[in-house]
Amino acid sequence: MIRIADPAEMRAWTRTAKRDGARIGFVPTMGAIHEGHLRLVDIAARQSDHVIASVFVNPLQFGPREDLARYPRDLAGDAAKLQHRHVQCLFAPSTATMYPAEMEVRVTPGTMADTLCGPFRPGHFAGVLTAVAKLLHIVEPDVAVFGRKDYQQAVLIRRMVSDLNLPVDVVVGPLVRERDGLALSSRNAYLSTAERAQAAALARALDAAHRAFAAGSRAAAAVLHAARAELAAAAVEIEYADLVDPETLRPVHEAQASSVVAVAGRVGATRLIDNAPVGAGPEADPRVE
Repeated sequence: MIRIADPAEMRAWTRTAKRDGARIGFVPTMGAIHEGHLRLVDIAARQSDHVIASVFVNPLQFGPREDLARYPRDLAGDAAKLQHRHVQCLFAPSTATMYPAEMEVRVTPGTMADTLCGPFRPGHFAGVLTAVAKLLHIVEPDVAVFGRKDYQQAVLIRRMVSDLNLPVDVVVGPLVRERDGLALSSRNAYLSTAERAQAAALARALDAAHRAFAAGSRAAAAVLHAARAELAAAAVEIEYADLVDPETLRPVHEAQASSVVAVAGRVGATRLIDNAPVGAGPEADPRVE
């Protein structure tokens, strides 16, 4: 596996591969690689000839009281996992390389960032979209794969690519869960043993919403009451539990099978998010074996 840190070198590598007829797949990450990331690599590999993964902890998407300084970093370990999954190239730029001077221009996400995580993380999605736009311009992939766990992020990236006519296919891969349903996340490393058990309530909340829907409930209030009750029973500090349209992220009042139930809450000092289509629930997602 080739490791590249310089954007110009990265772009040159891609263009050389494309001149040779290769289709390029890309999986952007912030590192702390887990099986969820590796499943995205697998998807990219099925749709391309060469897979590039990036590891970049993007400071623009962290607020002043968030966990940038303690975000897990293990580039050597990440590289070993990606190489084992047959990634051909690892792009790992430094912050100074990605943001060499005070930036004046950033990507504005619009009103789709005003729901779900938006009110709790001001400026977060502007930081995400700016970094992703830069990465896509540098890497120039044919297809880029993102995970469904960060559902709002994935929808916004897909909309950005469409609105700005970026020449890349965006694929959203499945959310991968532990055996008890907890969504795989780099932030799970922050959880103590007791908090780890408590955190599984997020998946149970999604399942409760799904069961309410399957039993005939269609009013969003009734579906979300079931989810909130599960979170409250586990003493999760709830930020939101919402039912939204899968494309627009607007709240819906009458649930359909494709409506997405999304939850966010704090377990100890750790903020966790999760989501699932209300018609399927978390049981439909793949699990770690």
